[in-house]
Amino acid sequence: MQLFYAPDITGELYTFNEEESKHIVRVLRLKENDTIYLTDGKGWFYQVQIADAHPKACTVRVNQKELQTKHSYYLHIAIAPTKNIERFEWFLEKATELGIDEITPLLTANSERDTIKFERLQKVIESAMKQSYKAYHPKLNPMTKWSDFVKKTYSFERLLIAHCYVGAKIHLKNQLLPQENALILIGPEGDFSLQEVETALKNGFEATSLGEYRLRTETAGIAAVGMVSWINVQNN
Repeated sequence: MQLFYAPDITGELYTFNEEESKHIVRVLRLKENDTIYLTDGKGWFYQVQIADAHPKACTVRVNQKELQTKHSYYLHIAIAPTKNIERFEWFLEKATELGIDEITPLLTANSERDTIKFERLQKVIESAMKQSYKAYHPKLNPMTKWSDFVKKTYSFERLLIAHCYVGAKIHLKNQLLPQENALILIGPEGDFSLQEVETALKNGFEATSLGEYRLRTETAGIAAVGMVSWINVQNN
């Protein structure tokens, strides 16, 4: 089953844009009355039937829809994008598959990258969502300066920062409770600066550990998402 993304679907009929229409009609060679599946990225799956197989404006009719159950927690990862953007795209892809809810690219003192191509990263997330048959599209925020991000007020039960400095830390699997909403900060390859860590701690963040090994940025991000998922699955 191939899943299509239709974020603006409303009502009984929906018309794809030219790019998707061409893919459906010319590449997949689907015809009128063929059945395909859509998601709006907000939790709904749609079973639809092709009403007009036009290669520039393929129109479908909704037969039925079903709401996908959402997990019982909310996970926001704020992470410094890697110098090699493919590694960051890999993080976005795998985090989407594992069920992340929100991502904020961070610009920190030791960041190796200070710009991102937002639309490109959105497409990576969209593709991962469709490939893993998920009905929820993670929210991607614009690149945000550390100083702007860390001082905001957040309504999460847990505010956590993963860093490599010596000090008291609790392993994430022993720190986060099931169904707790969490915001976790992941630094760049050179880690957060000591001043950034101290600022985070003063603003209500707790230090957390992802294990005894030093991880690359994207690996740390995936480890955090995976552990949060595991904590909640183990306690269902």
